[in-house]
Amino acid sequence: MIGYLGLQLLWYFMQIIVSVWYHISIVGNMFESYFISYEVLNKYKSLHIGKLRYLAVVIESEEAHQTSKVIKLLQWLDSVGVKNVCLYDMNGVLKKSKDTIFQIMKNAKSIEEVNEDVTHHAPDHMTLEFVSYVDGKEAVAKAANLIFVENFKRHDIGGELDHQILLESHLNQALQIVGCKGPEPDLLLVYGPVRSHLGFPPWRIRYTEIVHMGSLNFMRYGSLIKAIYNFTKVRHNYGT
Repeated sequence: MIGYLGLQLLWYFMQIIVSVWYHISIVGNMFESYFISYEVLNKYKSLHIGKLRYLAVVIESEEAHQTSKVIKLLQWLDSVGVKNVCLYDMNGVLKKSKDTIFQIMKNAKSIEEVNEDVTHHAPDHMTLEFVSYVDGKEAVAKAANLIFVENFKRHDIGGELDHQILLESHLNQALQIVGCKGPEPDLLLVYGPVRSHLGFPPWRIRYTEIVHMGSLNFMRYGSLIKAIYNFTKVRHNYGT
């Protein structure tokens, strides 16, 4: 009985320590964000933004209804030189708001308007891509259908039906053919209550660094700059 009570007290004590540490870290991050916002910390003044060729922003669908905050976030990104952004939410809320976003973001263009590979140049405008969970499902369905049809054609003209295991390279090639491959983000920022990419197409984030930013309701300019700064300071080998 004494041992059981001791374990309970130890558990409660550990919970208190973790809770105190968590709240201290929150306060510390808030102060750091404040100092970054007002350019007090010199190391954050110089960003090697060229390393961030393509940025993805994942927003929880309920919070994605806050179009004004999404626009403010895009304006912050534009101000620091981020030019290629993919906006994603599961339910397609951002897609429904894109007309409003383009009305405010005069310097932005849809990725469909840009013919060249957006990751290989630094445009004088911001390029925006809008993606939802449905896009990923449709992409996989189209790619799978293409692979099946090509395999069936080979069998139909006298060849043997190919029962080999489907490899990642096969899917990537099929996605490229059906036009659903899309640029692979260097960095993915998640705004929402959970630490998850919320269904963002997984074949596009094989080498992507993912950072949870907390709720969009409490987004801070300083936290955004810190996330970008930390990314640009890390050497990325991409499997080489």
